Amino acid sequence: MNYYEHTLIAKQDLQENQAKTLINKYQDIINKNSGKVVKTEEWGLKNFSYRIKNNKKGFYFHIKFEGVGKTIEELEKAENIDQMLIRYLTVKVRKHDLKKEYFEKRDY
Repeated sequence: MNYYEHTLIAKQDLQENQAKTLINKYQDIINKNSGKVVKTEEWGLKNFSYRIKNNKKGFYFHIKFEGVGKTIEELEKAENIDQMLIRYLTVKVRKHDLKKEYFEKRDY
């Protein structure tokens, strides 16, 4: 099993219940294809530096999981045809850092 981090960006007009459905859909794909979801983070609505497919903003989601090549293949095949997604990226890592929250909410 290899360790992966997967980030996906959904369109800004995504409803809250649609966001949960979207994340559950991709977690199910990972679990059904010899993978195991370790952690899921919802980074929220972020502005883009430039327009991507006529969008100025997007909802970011980050999934840390373990899997094999087939897991990635099936995950990206489903994402290629999903109309709600703008972009996605899968990166292979040596090990997961489960303590670090990159976009945690802070009180100043």
